[in-house]
Amino acid sequence: MAHEVVLLDFWPSMFGMRVRVALAEKGIKYEYKEEDLRNKSPLLLKMNPIHKKIPVLIHNGKPVSESLIIVQYIDEVWNDKSPLLPSDPHQRAHARFWADFIEQKVYDTAKKIWATKGEEQEAAKKEFIETFKILEGELGEKPFFGGETFGFVDIALITFYSWFYTYETFGNFSIEAECPKIIAWAKRCMQKESVANSLPDQKKIYEFTVWMKKYFGMD
Repeated sequence: MAHEVVLLDFWPSMFGMRVRVALAEKGIKYEYKEEDLRNKSPLLLKMNPIHKKIPVLIHNGKPVSESLIIVQYIDEVWNDKSPLLPSDPHQRAHARFWADFIEQKVYDTAKKIWATKGEEQEAAKKEFIETFKILEGELGEKPFFGGETFGFVDIALITFYSWFYTYETFGNFSIEAECPKIIAWAKRCMQKESVANSLPDQKKIYEFTVWMKKYFGMD
């Protein structure tokens, strides 16, 4: 069966990056369509009418939404190539638990670091560091979250790395000083072509965030 694959995305989105990494890991060719989130395309509104958000993977005309669901879908459909989730049911459940932990904890806290000031920002920084220390504990001495091979939990988290310079600059702190194991892990992930080619430059993300703050009057 021929696979027609289209990705509706927005380049700074860590959620879209997850899908790009997964597609690259599997060696899947696809058509990339950049969305203007201030003027969403009719295709996006048709393919994700509930949330109206990116990313959306369109596979043979059928949409799949929500980044972690898309990554799992990619793993199931293209299952003849390097697996992203473990085959053991308990290990697979464990991976899904940690990906969900990242989903619940990281984005909202991290956003407050660049979007707020004063006490709210300080509280966000504290929570961000606490969350990443928990993740360091789960990583332990393993090269990747799943063990020796790059997989589902790594994909869930590594895309936030492209935003680290933004968090550090606005928050005036060093993630490496607080969580050195996370930075060492991120650098290992960045050695993979699928990751390095899917994540935008950290300074470019920072410049986008500066523009966005001005655009929305958040300065």
